[in-house]
Amino acid sequence: MTGIRLIAGLGNPGAEYLRNRHNAGFWFVDSLAMGAGERFGHENRVHGDTCRIAVGGESLRILKPGTFMNKSGHAIVAALNYWKLAPEQLLVVHDELDLPPGTARLKFDGGHGGQNGLRDIMAQLGHGRFHRLRIGIGHPGDRDRVTPWVLGNPSAADEDAMLDAIARARDVLPLAVAGDFNEAMKQLNTRRDENPASG
Repeated sequence: MTGIRLIAGLGNPGAEYLRNRHNAGFWFVDSLAMGAGERFGHENRVHGDTCRIAVGGESLRILKPGTFMNKSGHAIVAALNYWKLAPEQLLVVHDELDLPPGTARLKFDGGHGGQNGLRDIMAQLGHGRFHRLRIGIGHPGDRDRVTPWVLGNPSAADEDAMLDAIARARDVLPLAVAGDFNEAMKQLNTRRDENPASG
């Protein structure tokens, strides 16, 4: 199976959303671009900001949809079509309420779990057969508080934990890019500072 060729981070564009929990996907792709010394530029044909980086000797495209979270599919499907890529070559990075801060998990296929960006991508594609990197943001404990929670900024401790999870996910990215998803999942899903068995 071919590896990842497009990484799309989900989030909301605009300075007011920059540090929101909901923008964890943007945090991840920003860290990739920064680590590679690359800058994003706007690309009208894919409705977002994009750049190219090399991971494990492979050239990857990175996308930050400019369409806001609930219209993420519009940009991502345009990017897949424009760059002639299959959904299986896509890694979508998003915030995950069901995982605590400090946790990151890779998975392939599945439902959207109420995540509006995933919901729109699946509606546009007609299926969920793409890779996901889930960045844990924790849950406020009450479904009525979810919207202000995801659109709020994490505490300093939670932000540090999220950034640590992002760094660990970056460490296994070369495996995913090479197509060795099982090994990437195994390494990421068993690496947790305090308790390797948690999550």
